[in-house]
Amino acid sequence: MARIDWSVTAEDIIKRVKEIYGANITEDQIVKALGYEYRISWKKAVEVARFIKGFTIKQAEDYMNKVIAMKAPVPIRRFTKKQAHHTTPWEGWPVAKWPVKVAKAYLEVLKNLENNASYRGLSVDNIVIVHAAVHKGRKIRNYMPRAFGRSTPWFQDTVTIELAGAELPSENVPKKLKLRQKPY
Repeated sequence: MARIDWSVTAEDIIKRVKEIYGANITEDQIVKALGYEYRISWKKAVEVARFIKGFTIKQAEDYMNKVIAMKAPVPIRRFTKKQAHHTTPWEGWPVAKWPVKVAKAYLEVLKNLENNASYRGLSVDNIVIVHAAVHKGRKIRNYMPRAFGRSTPWFQDTVTIELAGAELPSENVPKKLKLRQKPY
């Protein structure tokens, strides 16, 4: 297993929390989790990481469970070429997907983040995901044999998921999801 260095330091997280939420935290209020080499789509993992940043752990787990049950989609913002538009529960962004396999991988890392927070004695309800990153892992090389002694490469990419959360004061914790809901 390849060793991944964290792409964010504690000082960066403290600075982000101060800029976004206006709260002063210490290094003891930061918790991190890492999931190595999942066999999932890197592009979909990037979109989910961008989406859950700013959620609390419980909100992110609930939403990932809804994605697995195909009840709620994830907005696709960057990788939108030849993507169908869907009816979405938010305004302004019609491209969405239901990445079930990616959501299951994120649930594992979110559980790890929650367990790390409870082990350190932090309040799990007040932890907000401040940093979510996805790194490409190693390729699993396969070859499909073809006729006349030829072969076709058939490689599988792996993805490493990195999450970092910070325990915020209860008045700074977001109470609801950051989606602008459509008026029905």
